[in-house]
Amino acid sequence: MSAYEKAFDSLGLRSWCDAGAIGGPMSMDDLLAKAGAAGTEQTEFFPFPSLDVLHKACGAFPRTRDMTAGLERLFLDVKDPVKVVLDPVTQPLSWALRNTIDLMQSLPWWAAILILVAIAHFAGRRTGVTIFVLVVFLVLAFIDHFGYAMQTLAIIMVCTFICVLFGVPIGIAMSRSNRLERWLTPFLDLLQTLPTFVYLIPLIFLFSVTEPKLYGIAIILYAIVPSIRLTNLGIRLVDKDVLEAGEAFGMTSWQKLYRVQLPLALPNIMAGINQTIMLSLSMVVIASLVSAPGLGTLVLRGINKLELGVGLVAGLGIVLLAIVLDRVSRAALQRVNKMHQSRT
Repeated sequence: MSAYEKAFDSLGLRSWCDAGAIGGPMSMDDLLAKAGAAGTEQTEFFPFPSLDVLHKACGAFPRTRDMTAGLERLFLDVKDPVKVVLDPVTQPLSWALRNTIDLMQSLPWWAAILILVAIAHFAGRRTGVTIFVLVVFLVLAFIDHFGYAMQTLAIIMVCTFICVLFGVPIGIAMSRSNRLERWLTPFLDLLQTLPTFVYLIPLIFLFSVTEPKLYGIAIILYAIVPSIRLTNLGIRLVDKDVLEAGEAFGMTSWQKLYRVQLPLALPNIMAGINQTIMLSLSMVVIASLVSAPGLGTLVLRGINKLELGVGLVAGLGIVLLAIVLDRVSRAALQRVNKMHQSRT
């Protein structure tokens, strides 16, 4: 008899414990003990009072499995009402992902490479970066990974655009309201610290695996935080003397935002976009577990079927694509910084 059983007996709660005993399937320790295998059950006289330990001493206490089953039942109960609201709201995301992937794959290889190289040159205006982008996509085409790279790039483009579309306005709103910043900071901390696989668990229950919005929402939630935080930070770091000068010239609050704060905060905003792009790429690989197309599917195939070469080559393609995105976005950021310094 454990110390807890004696404690319940001494308090006269044995009848309450027996009357409220919770039935259900056996725990893993009970199953292992029944099979003759060694379980993880604590045999000490005074173990930590966890739910399973208290349940053994008093059946009225729920077990850990009862708690997790209750949480699952709660989620399944609210699943249909939440899905009724989320389905029409998130359906445009599925359309955008499908159409962008189809568009990128329908382009001839030479047209796609020319467009991507032109975008890289326009963004950074650096010859070395432009040549590097050209070489990388030619290498990907040479090893027959160009189509997969275009799928990955299409997903990143759509999700990054949505992150910027919503993240920058939210960051602006946070910079203009200390109360909103206090309310949103815990949610941003949660999104930033939540493990990547945990994003997928509730979404799998809400949406079909065949729906692109399943992995699209996971990528957006994971990658939107830097855009919000760095937009908020950039606007708050604007020199107050500059704002006072704007007020002296009779600028309204919105005029100060668009003519003073946003231009001065643009380097920080661009840095947030750079981080958003890189986080989107990292999440695309994880999202291959829930049918996200692209290079991540080849990595997953290499892991599942123990095809070392397939996994290594796909991983190399992801590394090259990551370097391209990082170099182009950094070149664009350096260009913005030079423009900002020339104006000031």
